[in-house]
Amino acid sequence: MSDRKAPALWNREIVSRASIDSFVKLDPRLMVKNPVMFVVEVTSVLVMFTLFRDLLAHKMALAGFEFQIALWLWFTVLFANFAEAMAEGRGKAQADNLRKTRTETQAKLIMPGGETKLVPAAQLRRDDVVMVAAGDVIPGDGEVIEGIAAVNEAAITGESAPVIRESGGDRSGVTGGTTVISDWIKVKITANPGETFLDRMIALVEGAQRQKTPNEIALSILLSGLTIVFCSSS
Repeated sequence: MSDRKAPALWNREIVSRASIDSFVKLDPRLMVKNPVMFVVEVTSVLVMFTLFRDLLAHKMALAGFEFQIALWLWFTVLFANFAEAMAEGRGKAQADNLRKTRTETQAKLIMPGGETKLVPAAQLRRDDVVMVAAGDVIPGDGEVIEGIAAVNEAAITGESAPVIRESGGDRSGVTGGTTVISDWIKVKITANPGETFLDRMIALVEGAQRQKTPNEIALSILLSGLTIVFCSSS
């Protein structure tokens, strides 16, 4: 679990799903959320209507030109939908990855008699005490109450260099989902299920709104101008 990686950019499953969603998103009820692309889609339909009219009238030269316009317009709409679906797919995959880390992690719960019991991390409650040894994933947010260990926090912070966590002082806090790479620590859980840092990360990833890049903004402006031209010529 500790070596689980984020989904690759061109993950086959994400690409396949995004390809299907790029057509599903042609639904006008969905497209209207993006006014620029909605107008491009409407213009594409109008150009297709004009294309069929000219084909029936045997105006082949004009129909050929309109076919090229329609082709580029539909390609633009589908490509924009595909890019958006890819971003959404990666966000969902990251959330699923984090959720899997939370649900699959096992905790060594220290019982009142001193013995340890293996339980799912999701069953831990505030004030439970767990033992975490080298190679174990820390099962929840907490405070180190005994021991000292090097902890790999790359899964949370992205920083590959391990950090030292020990009881007392300002280095006692640990985060669920990180991995102990040396020695051992006893951790007192400080967050109930649904309140952990990992839970907040999942909620943020799922609810995040992808910000448009400067290139996408410029493309939207260009498409707006082209759409006006196409509408006028139609």
